[in-house]
Amino acid sequence: MDAMQVLLERRSIRKFTTETIAEPLINKLLEAAMFAPSSMNKQPWHFIVVRERAFLDQIPSLHPHAKMIYKAPLVIIICGDSTIEPIEAYNAINCAAATQNLLLAAYALELGGVWLGVYPNAERLENIRKLFSLPDTIIPVSMVAIGYPDEKKEQPHRFFPERIHWEKW
Repeated sequence: MDAMQVLLERRSIRKFTTETIAEPLINKLLEAAMFAPSSMNKQPWHFIVVRERAFLDQIPSLHPHAKMIYKAPLVIIICGDSTIEPIEAYNAINCAAATQNLLLAAYALELGGVWLGVYPNAERLENIRKLFSLPDTIIPVSMVAIGYPDEKKEQPHRFFPERIHWEKW
């Protein structure tokens, strides 16, 4: 798939088949995430790979928009490390870039995924920290539920020239 096709066709997928995702494919997703740009190239991220159904099935009770995880074979939690990047907002931005790379790679690899925000919601942050035993220096920024898609979504119109401003507002 070419890059423009991936960028324009990727959709949030919330319905997955029961097929598991092989570890080499998971590693490709993580490699793509780690190639995201980051402020001052600090790369302050960590990734929690969740495949155990016992953990997966606990997440929807901690996040109001995560019901699709009951059917997802994989969740990757993208976290920022405050010992590497002490500015919380930069951690969030850096991890957002890694999350986007992961989602684009998933689509390019014929997987589906959906972004679930954790940061800056205090309750979600605390719940995810507790469930996955995160140290205080680790900030869970987002989660991505991933699987083989069991739905196909059409490409919507999202190009709005009236939102483009040349040189000045």
